[in-house]
Amino acid sequence: MTPYQRIRKAREKSQSRQRRGVALILVLGALVVLTVFATELQERTSSTLSAAHADRDALKAEYSAKSAINLSRMLIATEPIVRAAIEPLFKMALKTSAPQIPVWKFTNLVLGPFNDAGGAQDFERVTGSPTGTGKNLGLLGGRFEVKIVDEDAKINVNGAASGEPVARQRLGGQLLGLFGGARYNELFELEDLDGQPSPQPVICGAMVDWADYDEVGFPCDPLGQQSSSESPEDNYYPSIGLGYTRKNAPFDSLEELRLIRGVGDDFWSNFVDPEPADPEQRVLTVWGQGEKINVNSANPQTLLALVCSGAPEAPVCNDVEQIMNFLTALTLARELTQGAPLFKSPKAFVRAMRGKGKGIGPLFAALGVEPIEFQNPKQVERAVTTESRVFSIYAYGVVPGRQRETRIKIHEVVDFRSANDLVPDEAAQGGGSAAAPPPSPTGDVTPEEMAAALASDPMGVIIYHRIE
Repeated sequence: MTPYQRIRKAREKSQSRQRRGVALILVLGALVVLTVFATELQERTSSTLSAAHADRDALKAEYSAKSAINLSRMLIATEPIVRAAIEPLFKMALKTSAPQIPVWKFTNLVLGPFNDAGGAQDFERVTGSPTGTGKNLGLLGGRFEVKIVDEDAKINVNGAASGEPVARQRLGGQLLGLFGGARYNELFELEDLDGQPSPQPVICGAMVDWADYDEVGFPCDPLGQQSSSESPEDNYYPSIGLGYTRKNAPFDSLEELRLIRGVGDDFWSNFVDPEPADPEQRVLTVWGQGEKINVNSANPQTLLALVCSGAPEAPVCNDVEQIMNFLTALTLARELTQGAPLFKSPKAFVRAMRGKGKGIGPLFAALGVEPIEFQNPKQVERAVTTESRVFSIYAYGVVPGRQRETRIKIHEVVDFRSANDLVPDEAAQGGGSAAAPPPSPTGDVTPEEMAAALASDPMGVIIYHRIE
């Protein structure tokens, strides 16, 4: 090989190596671009898929909560049927009519067959009734949690909205019975925005005046010994730089109470909503049917406020030991009766508080609770009821996921004052009519029976709805 050929061959090898290096760089560059593109595509696809899963789970959770709401309304509507079934027992044993049965206290158990597998198992374990043979039962891919709260078991701050003097006095007495005791004085010594403290009667009067359309200020004296010719609230809020005056109309929500003078976080946590996670512990409401309190479903703190509204000088309203014994006795009685009504009538409640009659009266005596002498027992009876018609339903739809759990909360307040019975009287008695056809001989529900039941409009009226 000549020198020229060797040089040419070496030059060709060198150029070949250079071309191979360029190709390698091009391949690596292409791989980098493809990797970035694939990663971006994967991230976008994953984000889109995750968003789709989140929307899907949120929709499933929402409709699970809605199902719980509708089932709860149906459960409340069945209470008259349950009461009618046990009426003969009360007539025979106690010579009296059966009181309202708080079926809503057993909501999660009764609705177990319509929930997930865990709810159905709880129902079967307690009742011994199999659910596997039922139709259209069970919830797949999620569950619901529901709690029904009796709004008529609380102090209704809209009780004075009617403008009636008796209603104003009754609400004022209940509010002072709740937070007017001397043991709470220290909570009301702090100054408000005007540089002055707001004692208990002032806050009580501000609450009543907010919803009461009467222009005459309310002194919050349950005995009616004071009067006022000019409203103390007309100029208070603008005078401290707030852009509103008193409303002169009913409260629309419980949060509206925070606009009232003297209602701060301490007041809220002590007297309005002590345990936000448990709405049954709430003491005040804006949704009740009136100024009367259902003593069979009210919590012990509310019953104490009711008692102290009629007997503010009683030891149970001023002595800490008496107060604790009173609350303990009521809590123990509720646990022993497992939700059964404690009082068959308003008169029975007053008698029990006075240490008379059977039932909780002897329990008070055993725990050292002194008998309560009301200043006006008839007035206390008129502030008491044993029937509830307005309920809050808190429903949670829950859908579990791989890395998260989707929860949707629905809060509805349902008014059953205008609701009819779920089953007409003729159908309940087996008589039948044009509006209520006779039951099917086979025991199956016919389309006519279903239509008649739905036409009775037993589900109540929704007066408040909120979804979170």
